[in-house]
Amino acid sequence: MTSVSLSSPDNLKITLAITGASGAQYGLRLLECLLGAGCQVSLLVSAAAQVVLATETDLKVPAATAAMQAFFSDLYGAESEQLKVFAKQQWMAPVASGSGGGDVMVVCPCSTGSLSAIACGASNNLIERAADVHLKERRKLILVPREAPYSEIHLEHMLKLTRMGAVVIPASPGFYNRPQSVEDMVDFVVARILSQIGLPQSLVPAWGV
Repeated sequence: MTSVSLSSPDNLKITLAITGASGAQYGLRLLECLLGAGCQVSLLVSAAAQVVLATETDLKVPAATAAMQAFFSDLYGAESEQLKVFAKQQWMAPVASGSGGGDVMVVCPCSTGSLSAIACGASNNLIERAADVHLKERRKLILVPREAPYSEIHLEHMLKLTRMGAVVIPASPGFYNRPQSVEDMVDFVVARILSQIGLPQSLVPAWGV
């Protein structure tokens, strides 16, 4: 796997939500890169995402938030207090309020159910509420759907959210850089997300460089 080489502004706060779409590897690699860059990360993992993680990876991720926080902190070498994991109904979490939310939120991967709920402002759980906060506060919200094919409903939701100011990055790796592994294809998408966040990255060379 390509080594992480990133730099970030001091105390950049990122909310990362991993939902139940296929593509857990994208969310995990992004988490690794964000922690490696020194970002403060609030992690939200849906129940469906925990099923996907168990299906698509060999990781034994604990379900309890405190245990999950310790697991990922150890796995990716996070500094003390750098990573915070919050439960879906933890309404007192900072990300639930415009006064305490982060600088950027990424939903990666973003299930079509989460896409729908965010587009409609459902706010039935902390992931949906945190996304709603970013929309209302005009903060950057990045959504990474992984579905095929897209229905008219999915496309309408993506268009609606784009018009609200969200950025939609489908998990569609390019091949012009001739990836040699699945990890290379994952890094292609993660590199696009990091660029949207504003973090320099060396996972994938810039075009023409």
